[in-house]
Amino acid sequence: MPSKYKFNDPEGLYFVTYSVIEWIDVFSRLVYKDIIVESLKYAQKNKGLIIHAWVIMTNHIHLIASASVANLNQLQARSF
Repeated sequence: MPSKYKFNDPEGLYFVTYSVIEWIDVFSRLVYKDIIVESLKYAQKNKGLIIHAWVIMTNHIHLIASASVANLNQLQARSF
């Protein structure tokens, strides 16, 4: 997933938002929310993602996150 923003501090804590193209309300369906939750759990268990807080809205996601192993740039490129 390309991003213009880069996480500069490998030990930093970041507020991250992922939005849906054209702000379509895809996360109002449980099946799509479950995919996101399972992906986040996988990234926590296998990739070193640390989630301090999160919320899934109908058309976007907010995370307060950091990384224990790699930096968030590497995690974002490989996990999400």
